[in-house]
Amino acid sequence: MNTTADARTTWDGIYAARPAATDPRPNVRLTEAVAELPPGDALELGCGEGGDTLWLARRGWRVTAVDLSAVAVERLNALARSHGLADRVTAEQHDLGASFPEAPEAPEAPEAPDGTGGPDGGFDLVTAHYLHTPFDLDRSAVLRRAAHALRPGGRLLVVDHGSTAPWSWNQDPDVRFPSPREVAEGLALDPAGWTVERADAPRRTATGPDGTTAEVTDHVLCVRRVRRTDGHA
Repeated sequence: MNTTADARTTWDGIYAARPAATDPRPNVRLTEAVAELPPGDALELGCGEGGDTLWLARRGWRVTAVDLSAVAVERLNALARSHGLADRVTAEQHDLGASFPEAPEAPEAPEAPDGTGGPDGGFDLVTAHYLHTPFDLDRSAVLRRAAHALRPGGRLLVVDHGSTAPWSWNQDPDVRFPSPREVAEGLALDPAGWTVERADAPRRTATGPDGTTAEVTDHVLCVRRVRRTDGHA
């Protein structure tokens, strides 16, 4: 049986085996989706080397970044300090199946006619890029909790693999990639409180760890919280 300890040991080993990144690149799906949004409070699930977190922080976002790996978390906190971004980045170790980072408090704001605004605690953006693992994790429950951690007007951006890259750890020829709409349905969110803004499968040319390139498919889901719903913070 796969345990959290097994997962933590595995991911610590994966990151420890790599040289520490000095200026990791952000994911292209993040930059295209978020570039025009005003900065606020962001949460990154599965921060890894921290390219997305640093990109957001440089644009004025206050970012809470989480990962199961203590190695990844320690490296990202050190990297944020070295880039002068320590006041905007907090990296924390979490087993998302058991714990979840606390959301910042939001200031009081009047509710707009479309239902956004008003008092609420949470994040303006939650991102989860390639949150896949061979270990046990109720991913739908994690993403559902992330959707509830949004302030009204906030967005949950989920980017998944839609194809197998040559360098992927999972080369199972029978692996099935749920569509973005299927992922959205699995979250079972009240449509009165959340709306799907984007659900598509764009392709791009990706570069693997050894420098080789391949065309891959991403599954992109963006859910916006339009207002609070009864019984949910």
